[in-house]
Amino acid sequence: MTHLGKYLTDKSINKAEVSRKTGIRKSRLSQLSTKEKTNLKAEELYLISKAIGADPNEILEKLYGHLELNV
Repeated sequence: MTHLGKYLTDKSINKAEVSRKTGIRKSRLSQLSTKEKTNLKAEELYLISKAIGADPNEILEKLYGHLELNV
């Protein structure tokens, strides 16, 4: 399960409803939720956040907060 998949599951988000509201296909949401190699597009993140009433920055932090800069 991807970070997005875990986030949606933890929040009890209905992916079919997200698909209906965003126009993102259910199969694409499934890929984003289960396949680590699938890249999430910025517009998808924005639409998903709008559909579930979440702040896009909150989702970004949950998904990518583990990343660090090379210094």
